[in-house]
Amino acid sequence: MAEGRGSTLVHLLVVVLSLVAFGFAIAAERRRSVGTMYKIEGTNETYCSYNSDVATGYGVGSFLFLLSGESLLMGVTKCMCFGRPLTPGGNRAWSIIYFISSWVTFLVAEACLIAGATKNAYHTKYRGMIYAQNFSCEALRKGVFVAGAVFVVATMILNVYYYMYFTKATAAPISHKANRVSSTVGMAGYA
Repeated sequence: MAEGRGSTLVHLLVVVLSLVAFGFAIAAERRRSVGTMYKIEGTNETYCSYNSDVATGYGVGSFLFLLSGESLLMGVTKCMCFGRPLTPGGNRAWSIIYFISSWVTFLVAEACLIAGATKNAYHTKYRGMIYAQNFSCEALRKGVFVAGAVFVVATMILNVYYYMYFTKATAAPISHKANRVSSTVGMAGYA
C-alpha cells in the first residue's frame, strides 16, 4: 500500500455499496405505489386499489446498503475519534470537513429513503361515504426517492474524499518536540 493512499478495497467497497444503494433508490422511485379509486355500486362508498408495494422494499434496501457503506468506512477510520491522532495540517482540516459533510448528507439521504419507504407502504383501503368531490388515494409524492438517490451519490463522493484525506493525515509522521535534555545554553542562574 502506498504511503497515505488508503486501502483500495475500502474505496471499492464504499463506492460499490453506495452505487447499489443509488440503484435501489432509483428503482424505488420508478416503482412507487399508485392508487386507483373504485366506487362500490349501489352505495356511495369508495375504496383504493394499489398496484404494487415493491418500492418499499427497494427503499429499505437502499437504506441498508447506504448504512452498511457508512458503517464500513466509520469502522475502518474508527470514526476519527479513536486510534492514531491526525497530524496537524491541511489534510486533517479537509478530513474533518469531509467527515462532517458526509455525515450530514448521509443523514439526509437516510431520512429521504426511510420516509419514502414508510409513506409508500401506507395505503388507504376504504374511504367510506365521501361527500367531497376531489378526494384521491394516498400516494407517495414524486421525487422523494430521487432526493435520497442524489444524497446517496453526494455521500459516496464525500466519503471517498474523507477516506483519502484521513489516510494522508494518519500516514504523515507525528512531529515530536526535540529532546532538550542536554542543551548547550543553560537557563539556570549562577550558584
